[in-house]
Amino acid sequence: MTAVPQNPPPAGDLPLLLLAAAAEVSQTIQDGVTAAGFTDIRPAHGFAFVRMAPDGATVGEIAEHLGVTKQAASQLVDELVTKGYADRNPHPRDARARLITLTERGWACTRAADAAAAEFAARWTDTLGAATFNQVRNAIARVVTPGRVRPSW
Repeated sequence: MTAVPQNPPPAGDLPLLLLAAAAEVSQTIQDGVTAAGFTDIRPAHGFAFVRMAPDGATVGEIAEHLGVTKQAASQLVDELVTKGYADRNPHPRDARARLITLTERGWACTRAADAAAAEFAARWTDTLGAATFNQVRNAIARVVTPGRVRPSW
């Protein structure tokens, strides 16, 4: 992480700072899953994992979550199934749909991503101090609508 400048720029750069923070989070998580041995995963897969956990999702639900077409989501699911991260299962309420769920390998990758995210938070806590970290977190939580996070690549 880079040092904070002595004379911080005006608040107009807040969107760029938030985007830089998001990029740092994504990279930290990617580095963590790679270090844990999941070298065939990219960030878009992780965003799909979020929608599949804990109870599975249809290709249509994954597409909506990622903001992509059903065809693109289907290709991503095909890739995850081939790599052993997800399974296609009968849907319990819709005979025409398939429920995509994480395999044990998918859950292991998810746990590695969670650990990397926790390391990111710990690093920021060490840098900012616990009180400031909590203030920043709580302030952002007041202005950001929780929900799906979509990949931008």
